[in-house]
Amino acid sequence: MNDPFDAQVWWLDMDYRLGRFITTKTMRRPLLEKVMQAATRAGLSPELVMAVIQVESRFDARAVSPAGAIGLMQVMPFWKKIIGKPEDDLFDPQTNLAYGCTILAHYLSTEKGDMTDALARYNGSLGQTWYPERVMQAWNNQWWVIR
Repeated sequence: MNDPFDAQVWWLDMDYRLGRFITTKTMRRPLLEKVMQAATRAGLSPELVMAVIQVESRFDARAVSPAGAIGLMQVMPFWKKIIGKPEDDLFDPQTNLAYGCTILAHYLSTEKGDMTDALARYNGSLGQTWYPERVMQAWNNQWWVIR
């Protein structure tokens, strides 16, 4: 965001929205900064990333799925061999966000911008729409920002 006023409004707005999931105010701003950094680096909307996190882990950085996906964006450990290093800590929010945003951007590129198929690939459910629908609903209902 180029306009300092717009940026301040965004931070305050997102902090308020995130309060529904993270009640400790001092924890929200650092997470929002990490989301903004990782999303921007990957060319993604930070609000989309917030929606993915909401659906994947409900903002629990220690979340582990039955399939073994880890952290905020529920990254599968095999990705460390593909885009990272074996010692990378997927429970670390900054690392997890970097991986998750890179993976989602990769799938958006693979699917030539088709958000439904990219989100389904991210979730490992290509050909089904339940996961993309959940993310899009979270994005529209909780995180959407008019620019």
